[in-house]
Amino acid sequence: MNLKLFLLTAAVLVAASCATSDYVRPPPRKAIHFPWDAKASPDPTQVHISLAGPKHMRITWVTTDKHSPSTVEYGTSSNNYTSKAEGETTSYTYLLYSSGKIHHTVIGPLEDNTIYFYRCGGQGPQFQLKTPPSQFPITFAVAGDLGQTEWTKSTLDHIDQCKYDVHLLPGDLSYADYMQKKWDTFGELVQPLASARPWMVTQGNHEKENIPLLKDSFVAYNSRWKMPYEESNSVSNLYYSFDVAGVHTVMLGSYTDYDQSSDQYRWLKADLSKVDRERTPWILVLFHVPWYNTNEAHQGEGDEMMSAMEPLLYAAGVDVVFAGHVHAYERSKRVFNGKSDPCGAVHITIGDGGNREGLAHWYKKPHPDWSVFREASFGHGELNIVNSSHAFWSWHRNDDDEPVKSDQVWITSLSGSGCLAKKDYELRKMLLEP
Repeated sequence: MNLKLFLLTAAVLVAASCATSDYVRPPPRKAIHFPWDAKASPDPTQVHISLAGPKHMRITWVTTDKHSPSTVEYGTSSNNYTSKAEGETTSYTYLLYSSGKIHHTVIGPLEDNTIYFYRCGGQGPQFQLKTPPSQFPITFAVAGDLGQTEWTKSTLDHIDQCKYDVHLLPGDLSYADYMQKKWDTFGELVQPLASARPWMVTQGNHEKENIPLLKDSFVAYNSRWKMPYEESNSVSNLYYSFDVAGVHTVMLGSYTDYDQSSDQYRWLKADLSKVDRERTPWILVLFHVPWYNTNEAHQGEGDEMMSAMEPLLYAAGVDVVFAGHVHAYERSKRVFNGKSDPCGAVHITIGDGGNREGLAHWYKKPHPDWSVFREASFGHGELNIVNSSHAFWSWHRNDDDEPVKSDQVWITSLSGSGCLAKKDYELRKMLLEP
């Protein structure tokens, strides 16, 4: 793009973004209902895929037949499977509920930016996936707090229209809330998208589902949505990282220990210390509870985690932070320690995927300097990272089933700024602290 045209376009887009929007979203829509089928079957259901280390993909599915094999056959031609992989299985019980057989099988090595055809368990339908590119450009679809309502379906339909490579979900997936069959119906709902592009998720409060003395937290979530935590040297499925194209993405847990003596904090320090900004010039971070939030909902809930971890993210030069939890949309300027800071991260709250609890309509007034745009609407976001220095972010509200682009901005990576040399020193200093 011509430099003058590029700068003019960027200026216009930034100017177009206002502090608040007067748009008011209609009320929540009804929950989606699924027919009950109790028959045992070896056919795969709830198929979804996720990244599992360089050039590998994890295929996850559920069968009601306990004897179904955990094999995946795959190849680059339809119905011509030239490779085969064997995986692992798990299952769980939850009070009177017993899950099906949950299969996790890693396939690869795979070619980048390539369409693969695959079949799970040696029978059933053929699925198709596309691996992400190895270099820029790359596009991420982002939507949190999905649930299983008609608004969720609208959001998923709009994401399906986006030519994205990876879906990022900052917590609150199924809204099962102890009703385990809703995990199964959620898997059915997202299968058309989640079986075709990798979905990278982290946990929210609706995934906890703990019952004191009876059930630990995150049993269903950890069993069904296995992420590449082992591949990124984490000891917990609740936090991990992955590289794709030139982007290092860190998924953190808002509902597991995060203070400076915790395993998660120590892992985060080690993970960020190994980031090579020549190889991955962009750093993204996701977690559920927002640190920067001007909505009346969930005020202050992220303060302790922010106090513990924000200095690490700042020192590492994190570019964008995505959060959910608040059922509305908000975008900040680059910010650190409660103030606008050109070397801080852009914080985006996007907990508006379509959940049954409705929207968080009320915002604090006046808004602080760092809050650029905020609106209580259902929708999704798209982050198109064009090259090592520039990315285009857009947020699309559902707007009565039409994906209206309501907020948009160009973002420049900190990897090419004067901030990074300073941050390299700060990060090294922090890593040497006890």
